[in-house]
Amino acid sequence: MADAPTGGAKSERPATEAAGQNGPGQSGYLLEEQIGHILRRAHQRASAIFSAQFAEFELTPTQFAALAKIGDGGEVSQNRIGRLTAMDPATVQGVIGRLEKRGLIASKPDPDDRRRTLWRLTAKGADLLASAVPSGIRTTEATLAPLGVREQRVLIDLLGRLS
Repeated sequence: MADAPTGGAKSERPATEAAGQNGPGQSGYLLEEQIGHILRRAHQRASAIFSAQFAEFELTPTQFAALAKIGDGGEVSQNRIGRLTAMDPATVQGVIGRLEKRGLIASKPDPDDRRRTLWRLTAKGADLLASAVPSGIRTTEATLAPLGVREQRVLIDLLGRLS
């Protein structure tokens, strides 16, 4: 199993290794080999890299994701933004509210369904998104840097299948 923080090679533990921090305890369960733990560690790494890359923009990952999908779609309903970014309704509502408060997005009634609101980037939001996209690319590159190009593609493909 790959070492999550460094992307290193498969662990080679001696069979006689004592139980404890690096070996399975009495239960035989080794936390460091569990997918949830490995994904959480990888997420922590990606989040730290994102925070460093995006500090100047004052955007969270969910805010950047919403801006990117609104930018892709032109005018997008709040429900659709949630689906596109894998955010639950309460989270997307908060994200949308914060982006609107900063003047990065604006709303209008949907002409096809007056119960629904469509969101679009403002000029300020479009400028911020254009400036932030290179940081998004650098975040991905830095997160995947411990892997070779082929390994990066395989990892992204496999994680896509899990999600």
